[in-house]
Amino acid sequence: MYTPNSQNQAHPQASLAQPSKWQPFKDAFHDYAKWLVSISWKLFAAISFVAMMAGAMLLIPQVTVLLILTSIVIKASYKQQIQAEEKATAATYLAEAEQLKRQLVEARMATMQAQVEPHFLFNTLASIDHLIETDPPRASLMQKSLIALLRATLPAMRESSSSPVRYFGQELAVIRPYLDIQKMRMEDRLQILWDVPDGLKTAEMPNMMVLSLVENAFKHGLEPKAEGGSLVLRAEVVHGKLVMTVKDSGVGYYPAEANVVTEASGSGFGLKNIRERLALIYGDQASLSIRALEPFEGSGTLAQITVPYKVVPVEAP
Repeated sequence: MYTPNSQNQAHPQASLAQPSKWQPFKDAFHDYAKWLVSISWKLFAAISFVAMMAGAMLLIPQVTVLLILTSIVIKASYKQQIQAEEKATAATYLAEAEQLKRQLVEARMATMQAQVEPHFLFNTLASIDHLIETDPPRASLMQKSLIALLRATLPAMRESSSSPVRYFGQELAVIRPYLDIQKMRMEDRLQILWDVPDGLKTAEMPNMMVLSLVENAFKHGLEPKAEGGSLVLRAEVVHGKLVMTVKDSGVGYYPAEANVVTEASGSGFGLKNIRERLALIYGDQASLSIRALEPFEGSGTLAQITVPYKVVPVEAP
């Protein structure tokens, strides 16, 4: 049977959703407290003096004095609470801004990562086409290296929410076929030295960063140099941090190019983006450095990425 209370019983949450009749008064009190906290004591004293004069003229001095005393108590007691609320609001806005910045940088990286650099890809395909006629075995090796490179990069392209960090072995799976192709293209003009211990392949490393430095070494160092040169990749743990070094003996490093190299390239995403991503992921615990080699070191460029040394869980690889 339907009863007067059946509607309330059927919808118990409806009454809970209704705002309290005292809510407008609470909001007004809270706004008044915030206003009191925001003004200085000097201004408060001036307003109180004017209020007392007005109260005397209206013959309500006791009410005015009570209001002033109450306001003093509110101003003194609510100051810390209001400041805490303002700090919490500011912290929330800051966190949201940092999250948006992180999403922007990662989206920019994902967009560039999803593009296979046309210049490199077309040159590789042209080299394969040429070698098919002149040196079929080398053409087959270059084709296999290109397949390995695409096989290592395409899964990351398909991931809609890929992590900005993965293990170092994944980075090497992309870098190695890239270097194999460059070696077949430049032949004796290129010497490659690997100094990466197997034990560091499970270390944590932000994706695509080391490859970007390797690309820079070729585009702005080795390829412009007629006689070619050497490329050294070294990974080591120094004072609890993983240091990845990319060193080339190319034409050298020019500071004016620091923020523009590979900024618009395919899978490379620029030195500026590397620094932004390192700051977002590790704060001041990571860094990117790049410099020209000293005269006693020879010509070329040395670039290093330093991140906290962390081992990825065994099940991840």
